[in-house]
Amino acid sequence: MKTVLLIEDDAVLRENTAELLELSNYKVFTASNGKIGVQMAKKHLPDIIVCDIMMPELDGYGALERLSKLKTTQFIPFIFLSAKTERQDIRKGMNLGADDYITKPFTEDDLISAIESRLAKVSILKELKGFDAYSNSISVEEDEIKTLNDLKNFFADYGIELEFNKDDVIYREGDHSNYIYLIDTGTVKSFRIDEQGKELVTALYKEDDLFGYTSFTNTIPHKETAVAIADTTLHGISILEFNDLLSKNHKVVLELIGLLTEDLSTIKEQLLEMAYGTVNKKTASTILKFAEKINRRPDDLIKISRSDLASVAGIAPETLIRALTEFKKLGIIKAEGRNIKVIDLEKLKSIT
Repeated sequence: MKTVLLIEDDAVLRENTAELLELSNYKVFTASNGKIGVQMAKKHLPDIIVCDIMMPELDGYGALERLSKLKTTQFIPFIFLSAKTERQDIRKGMNLGADDYITKPFTEDDLISAIESRLAKVSILKELKGFDAYSNSISVEEDEIKTLNDLKNFFADYGIELEFNKDDVIYREGDHSNYIYLIDTGTVKSFRIDEQGKELVTALYKEDDLFGYTSFTNTIPHKETAVAIADTTLHGISILEFNDLLSKNHKVVLELIGLLTEDLSTIKEQLLEMAYGTVNKKTASTILKFAEKINRRPDDLIKISRSDLASVAGIAPETLIRALTEFKKLGIIKAEGRNIKVIDLEKLKSIT
Protein backbone atom coordinates (compact mmCIF):
# COMPACT_ATOMS: atom_id res chain seq x y z
CA MET A 1 0.00 0.00 0.00
CA LYS A 2 1.37 3.42 -1.01
CA THR A 3 1.79 6.04 1.71
CA VAL A 4 0.83 9.70 1.51
CA LEU A 5 1.87 12.46 3.89
CA LEU A 6 -0.82 15.15 3.94
CA ILE A 7 0.29 18.49 5.42
CA GLU A 8 -2.71 20.81 5.89
CA ASP A 9 -3.57 23.26 8.68
CA ASP A 10 -7.35 23.29 8.06
CA ALA A 11 -8.58 20.45 10.31
CA VAL A 12 -11.82 19.80 8.39
CA LEU A 13 -10.11 19.76 5.00
CA ARG A 14 -7.29 17.63 6.39
CA GLU A 15 -9.67 15.01 7.79
CA ASN A 16 -11.88 14.95 4.69
CA THR A 17 -8.91 14.68 2.32
CA ALA A 18 -7.30 11.96 4.45
CA GLU A 19 -10.54 9.97 4.40
CA LEU A 20 -10.78 10.38 0.63
CA LEU A 21 -7.24 9.07 0.21
CA GLU A 22 -7.82 6.14 2.54
CA LEU A 23 -10.92 5.16 0.56
CA SER A 24 -8.64 5.15 -2.51
CA ASN A 25 -6.38 2.58 -0.79
CA TYR A 26 -3.62 4.88 0.39
CA LYS A 27 -2.11 4.79 3.87
CA VAL A 28 -2.21 8.39 5.10
CA PHE A 29 -0.10 10.30 7.62
CA THR A 30 -1.25 13.82 8.48
CA ALA A 31 0.42 16.94 9.86
CA SER A 32 -1.12 20.29 10.83
CA ASN A 33 1.81 22.48 9.73
CA GLY A 34 5.06 22.39 7.82
CA LYS A 35 7.26 21.93 10.87
CA ILE A 36 5.44 18.78 11.97
CA GLY A 37 5.26 17.68 8.35
CA VAL A 38 9.04 17.78 7.94
CA GLN A 39 9.46 15.67 11.08
CA MET A 40 6.93 13.10 9.87
CA ALA A 41 8.48 12.96 6.40
CA LYS A 42 11.87 12.14 7.91
CA LYS A 43 10.31 9.50 10.18
CA HIS A 44 7.95 7.73 7.75
CA LEU A 45 9.57 8.41 4.34
CA PRO A 46 6.20 8.47 2.50
CA ASP A 47 5.84 7.63 -1.17
CA ILE A 48 4.44 11.10 -1.86
CA ILE A 49 3.76 14.37 -0.02
CA VAL A 50 0.70 16.59 -0.52
CA CYS A 51 1.20 19.94 1.17
CA ASP A 52 -0.71 23.21 1.67
CA ILE A 53 1.23 26.45 1.17
CA MET A 54 -0.11 28.93 3.73
CA MET A 55 0.35 27.39 7.19
CA PRO A 56 1.56 28.46 10.65
CA GLU A 57 4.97 27.52 12.11
CA LEU A 58 6.42 26.66 8.70
CA ASP A 59 4.67 27.19 5.35
CA GLY A 60 4.70 24.82 2.40
CA TYR A 61 7.60 26.58 0.70
CA GLY A 62 9.72 26.20 3.82
CA ALA A 63 8.78 22.54 4.23
CA LEU A 64 9.75 21.75 0.64
CA GLU A 65 13.01 23.65 0.96
CA ARG A 66 14.02 21.73 4.09
CA LEU A 67 13.05 18.32 2.69
CA SER A 68 14.88 18.96 -0.58
CA LYS A 69 18.14 19.39 1.36
CA LEU A 70 17.88 15.99 3.07
CA LYS A 71 19.32 12.98 1.25
CA THR A 72 16.54 10.65 2.42
CA THR A 73 13.66 12.94 1.41
CA GLN A 74 14.89 15.07 -1.49
CA PHE A 75 13.46 12.77 -4.18
CA ILE A 76 10.02 12.18 -2.62
CA PRO A 77 7.39 13.56 -5.06
CA PHE A 78 5.92 16.78 -3.64
CA ILE A 79 2.55 18.24 -4.64
CA PHE A 80 1.37 21.67 -3.49
CA LEU A 81 -2.28 21.98 -2.48
CA SER A 82 -3.36 25.60 -2.20
CA ALA A 83 -5.97 28.23 -2.90
CA LYS A 84 -3.17 30.51 -4.13
CA THR A 85 -3.83 30.33 -7.87
CA GLU A 86 -1.71 33.30 -8.96
CA ARG A 87 0.98 32.22 -11.39
CA GLN A 88 3.71 33.91 -9.37
CA ASP A 89 2.92 31.63 -6.41
CA ILE A 90 2.82 28.55 -8.62
CA ARG A 91 6.10 29.62 -10.22
CA LYS A 92 7.72 30.02 -6.81
CA GLY A 93 6.67 26.52 -5.82
CA MET A 94 7.95 24.96 -9.02
CA ASN A 95 11.24 26.87 -8.76
CA LEU A 96 11.69 25.41 -5.28
CA GLY A 97 11.39 21.94 -6.79
CA ALA A 98 7.72 20.92 -6.43
CA ASP A 99 6.54 18.19 -8.81
CA ASP A 100 2.96 19.42 -9.26
CA TYR A 101 0.26 21.63 -7.79
CA ILE A 102 -3.50 21.42 -7.23
CA THR A 103 -5.62 24.47 -6.59
CA LYS A 104 -8.53 24.64 -4.17
CA PRO A 105 -11.34 23.88 -4.55
CA PHE A 106 -10.37 20.56 -6.08
CA THR A 107 -12.26 17.41 -6.99
CA GLU A 108 -11.49 13.86 -5.94
CA ASP A 109 -10.39 13.13 -9.51
CA ASP A 110 -8.00 16.13 -9.47
CA LEU A 111 -6.27 14.88 -6.33
CA ILE A 112 -6.13 11.17 -7.14
CA SER A 113 -5.06 11.83 -10.73
CA ALA A 114 -2.18 14.07 -9.62
CA ILE A 115 -0.99 11.54 -7.04
CA GLU A 116 -1.29 8.58 -9.39
CA SER A 117 0.60 10.33 -12.20
CA ARG A 118 3.48 11.29 -9.90
CA LEU A 119 3.70 7.79 -8.40
CA ALA A 120 3.47 6.24 -11.85
CA LYS A 121 6.39 8.36 -13.03
CA VAL A 122 8.52 7.21 -10.09
CA SER A 123 7.52 3.60 -10.68
CA ILE A 124 8.39 3.75 -14.37
CA LEU A 125 11.75 5.35 -13.64
CA LYS A 126 12.52 2.66 -11.08
CA GLU A 127 11.74 -0.08 -13.57
CA LEU A 128 13.53 1.46 -16.54
CA LYS A 129 16.45 3.19 -14.87
CA GLY A 130 17.16 1.27 -11.67
CA PHE A 131 16.80 2.53 -8.11
CA ASP A 132 19.05 3.10 -5.13
CA ALA A 133 16.91 2.27 -2.09
CA TYR A 134 19.17 4.10 0.32
CA SER A 135 19.21 7.50 -1.35
CA ASN A 136 15.90 7.28 -3.27
CA SER A 137 17.87 8.50 -6.27
CA ILE A 138 17.27 7.39 -9.84
CA SER A 139 20.11 5.33 -11.26
CA VAL A 140 20.46 5.40 -15.05
CA GLU A 141 22.39 2.70 -16.81
CA GLU A 142 25.66 3.74 -18.37
CA ASP A 143 25.28 5.32 -21.82
CA GLU A 144 21.53 4.67 -21.99
CA ILE A 145 21.01 8.31 -22.95
CA LYS A 146 23.59 8.92 -25.65
CA THR A 147 22.40 11.91 -27.66
CA LEU A 148 20.56 15.19 -27.23
CA ASN A 149 17.54 13.59 -28.89
CA ASP A 150 17.57 10.84 -26.26
CA LEU A 151 17.80 13.50 -23.57
CA LYS A 152 14.92 15.51 -25.05
CA ASN A 153 12.80 12.36 -25.23
CA PHE A 154 13.50 11.82 -21.53
CA PHE A 155 12.28 15.38 -20.83
CA ALA A 156 9.11 14.79 -22.84
CA ASP A 157 8.41 11.40 -21.25
CA TYR A 158 9.28 12.09 -17.61
CA GLY A 159 9.53 15.85 -17.12
CA ILE A 160 6.87 17.84 -15.31
CA GLU A 161 4.61 19.70 -17.75
CA LEU A 162 4.10 23.45 -17.24
CA GLU A 163 1.92 25.85 -19.22
CA PHE A 164 2.45 29.60 -19.56
CA ASN A 165 0.36 32.22 -21.31
CA LYS A 166 1.94 34.90 -23.49
CA ASP A 167 3.93 37.41 -21.37
CA ASP A 168 3.99 35.11 -18.31
CA VAL A 169 7.30 35.10 -16.42
CA ILE A 170 8.84 31.62 -16.25
CA TYR A 171 11.62 32.63 -13.88
CA ARG A 172 13.21 35.89 -12.81
CA GLU A 173 16.81 36.95 -12.48
CA GLY A 174 17.89 35.89 -8.99
CA ASP A 175 15.51 32.89 -8.76
CA HIS A 176 17.28 29.63 -8.00
CA SER A 177 17.63 27.47 -11.12
CA ASN A 178 15.98 24.29 -9.82
CA TYR A 179 14.79 23.16 -13.27
CA ILE A 180 16.06 22.82 -16.83
CA TYR A 181 13.34 23.16 -19.45
CA LEU A 182 12.51 21.77 -22.88
CA ILE A 183 10.03 23.74 -24.99
CA ASP A 184 7.19 21.59 -26.31
CA THR A 185 5.22 24.41 -27.93
CA GLY A 186 5.68 28.18 -27.96
CA THR A 187 8.57 30.62 -27.77
CA VAL A 188 10.58 32.06 -24.88
CA LYS A 189 12.89 35.04 -24.60
CA SER A 190 15.48 35.66 -21.90
CA PHE A 191 16.66 39.15 -21.05
CA ARG A 192 18.48 41.35 -18.57
CA ILE A 193 17.82 44.94 -17.56
CA ASP A 194 20.80 47.30 -17.76
CA GLU A 195 21.60 50.21 -15.44
CA GLN A 196 19.47 52.57 -17.52
CA GLY A 197 16.47 50.28 -17.25
CA LYS A 198 16.75 49.13 -20.86
CA GLU A 199 15.81 45.54 -21.65
CA LEU A 200 18.52 43.55 -23.41
CA VAL A 201 17.29 40.28 -24.95
CA THR A 202 20.00 37.67 -24.42
CA ALA A 203 18.42 34.68 -26.19
CA LEU A 204 15.36 33.39 -28.03
CA TYR A 205 14.20 29.79 -27.65
CA LYS A 206 11.76 27.89 -29.86
CA GLU A 207 10.14 24.46 -29.89
CA ASP A 208 12.56 21.63 -29.03
CA ASP A 209 15.10 24.01 -27.44
CA LEU A 210 16.57 23.46 -23.97
CA PHE A 211 16.98 26.48 -21.69
CA GLY A 212 17.28 27.51 -18.06
CA TYR A 213 20.67 25.86 -17.59
CA THR A 214 22.54 28.48 -15.60
CA SER A 215 24.34 25.41 -14.28
CA PHE A 216 23.94 21.71 -15.07
CA THR A 217 24.99 20.69 -11.57
CA ASN A 218 24.03 23.39 -9.04
CA THR A 219 20.89 25.40 -8.25
CA ILE A 220 22.64 28.75 -8.53
CA PRO A 221 20.57 31.91 -9.18
CA HIS A 222 19.47 32.68 -12.72
CA LYS A 223 21.42 35.48 -14.37
CA GLU A 224 18.48 36.59 -16.51
CA THR A 225 14.69 36.60 -16.69
CA ALA A 226 12.73 34.26 -18.99
CA VAL A 227 9.30 35.20 -20.38
CA ALA A 228 6.91 33.39 -22.73
CA ILE A 229 6.38 35.51 -25.84
CA ALA A 230 3.63 33.15 -27.04
CA ASP A 231 1.45 30.59 -25.25
CA THR A 232 4.05 28.03 -24.22
CA THR A 233 4.21 24.47 -22.87
CA LEU A 234 7.38 23.25 -21.18
CA HIS A 235 8.73 20.01 -19.78
CA GLY A 236 11.03 20.48 -16.78
CA ILE A 237 13.59 18.19 -15.14
CA SER A 238 15.02 19.10 -11.73
CA ILE A 239 18.72 19.91 -11.50
CA LEU A 240 19.17 17.01 -9.05
CA GLU A 241 17.69 14.51 -11.48
CA PHE A 242 19.51 16.08 -14.43
CA ASN A 243 22.84 15.90 -12.60
CA ASP A 244 22.21 12.22 -11.88
CA LEU A 245 21.52 11.59 -15.58
CA LEU A 246 24.77 13.26 -16.61
CA SER A 247 26.83 11.30 -14.09
CA LYS A 248 25.55 8.01 -15.53
CA ASN A 249 25.45 8.95 -19.22
CA HIS A 250 28.81 10.30 -20.26
CA LYS A 251 28.21 10.49 -24.01
CA VAL A 252 25.39 13.01 -23.69
CA VAL A 253 27.73 15.29 -21.72
CA LEU A 254 29.80 15.75 -24.89
CA GLU A 255 26.64 16.67 -26.79
CA LEU A 256 25.79 19.27 -24.13
CA ILE A 257 29.28 20.74 -24.41
CA GLY A 258 28.61 21.11 -28.13
CA LEU A 259 25.31 22.85 -27.35
CA LEU A 260 27.04 25.29 -25.01
CA THR A 261 29.75 25.95 -27.60
CA GLU A 262 27.06 26.74 -30.16
CA ASP A 263 25.37 29.11 -27.69
CA LEU A 264 28.66 30.93 -27.11
CA SER A 265 29.27 31.24 -30.86
CA THR A 266 25.80 32.71 -31.35
CA ILE A 267 26.37 35.25 -28.56
CA LYS A 268 29.74 36.19 -30.09
CA GLU A 269 28.13 36.77 -33.48
CA GLN A 270 25.44 38.94 -31.87
CA LEU A 271 28.08 41.04 -30.12
CA LEU A 272 30.01 41.50 -33.35
CA GLU A 273 26.86 42.51 -35.19
CA MET A 274 25.95 44.99 -32.46
CA ALA A 275 29.45 46.48 -32.55
CA TYR A 276 30.06 46.66 -36.28
CA GLY A 277 26.84 46.05 -38.23
CA THR A 278 24.90 48.80 -39.96
CA VAL A 279 21.38 49.60 -38.79
CA ASN A 280 19.77 47.98 -41.84
CA LYS A 281 21.99 44.91 -41.51
CA LYS A 282 21.19 44.54 -37.82
CA THR A 283 17.47 44.96 -38.49
CA ALA A 284 17.42 42.44 -41.36
CA SER A 285 19.45 39.91 -39.38
CA THR A 286 17.18 40.26 -36.36
CA ILE A 287 13.99 39.79 -38.41
CA LEU A 288 15.47 36.59 -39.86
CA LYS A 289 16.42 35.36 -36.37
CA PHE A 290 12.91 35.90 -35.05
CA ALA A 291 11.45 34.27 -38.15
CA GLU A 292 13.65 31.23 -37.55
CA LYS A 293 12.81 31.02 -33.86
CA ILE A 294 9.09 31.72 -33.93
CA ASN A 295 7.86 30.38 -37.25
CA ARG A 296 8.35 27.33 -39.41
CA ARG A 297 8.65 29.53 -42.53
CA PRO A 298 10.44 32.92 -42.67
CA ASP A 299 7.58 34.45 -44.71
CA ASP A 300 4.98 33.76 -41.98
CA LEU A 301 3.79 36.64 -39.81
CA ILE A 302 6.27 37.52 -37.06
CA LYS A 303 4.23 38.28 -33.97
CA ILE A 304 6.77 40.24 -31.97
CA SER A 305 6.94 43.71 -30.48
CA ARG A 306 9.14 46.42 -31.96
CA SER A 307 10.90 46.78 -28.60
CA ASP A 308 11.92 43.11 -28.62
CA LEU A 309 13.26 43.45 -32.17
CA ALA A 310 15.19 46.56 -31.19
CA SER A 311 16.68 45.05 -28.03
CA VAL A 312 17.96 41.98 -29.89
CA ALA A 313 19.35 44.16 -32.71
CA GLY A 314 21.03 46.42 -30.16
CA ILE A 315 19.49 49.62 -31.54
CA ALA A 316 16.95 52.15 -30.29
CA PRO A 317 13.27 51.43 -31.09
CA GLU A 318 13.05 54.69 -33.05
CA THR A 319 16.03 53.65 -35.20
CA LEU A 320 14.49 50.25 -35.79
CA ILE A 321 11.20 51.81 -36.91
CA ARG A 322 13.04 53.95 -39.47
CA ALA A 323 14.74 50.83 -40.85
CA LEU A 324 11.42 48.97 -41.01
CA THR A 325 9.85 51.90 -42.85
CA GLU A 326 12.65 51.75 -45.42
CA PHE A 327 12.18 47.97 -45.80
CA LYS A 328 8.45 48.51 -46.41
CA LYS A 329 9.16 51.10 -49.12
CA LEU A 330 11.53 48.65 -50.81
CA GLY A 331 8.83 45.95 -50.76
CA ILE A 332 10.88 43.67 -48.48
CA ILE A 333 8.39 43.46 -45.61
CA LYS A 334 4.78 44.27 -44.92
CA ALA A 335 3.40 45.45 -41.58
CA GLU A 336 0.04 44.11 -40.43
CA GLY A 337 -0.73 45.85 -37.14
CA ARG A 338 2.07 44.98 -34.73
CA ASN A 339 3.09 42.02 -36.86
CA ILE A 340 5.64 41.81 -39.66
CA LYS A 341 5.52 39.64 -42.79
CA VAL A 342 8.53 39.08 -45.02
CA ILE A 343 7.58 39.67 -48.68
CA ASP A 344 10.99 39.33 -50.36
CA LEU A 345 13.07 36.87 -48.35
CA GLU A 346 16.03 36.85 -50.74
CA LYS A 347 16.34 40.63 -50.71
CA LEU A 348 16.19 40.63 -46.92
CA LYS A 349 18.96 37.99 -46.77
CA SER A 350 21.07 40.04 -49.18
CA ILE A 351 21.11 42.95 -46.72
CA THR A 352 22.73 40.76 -44.07
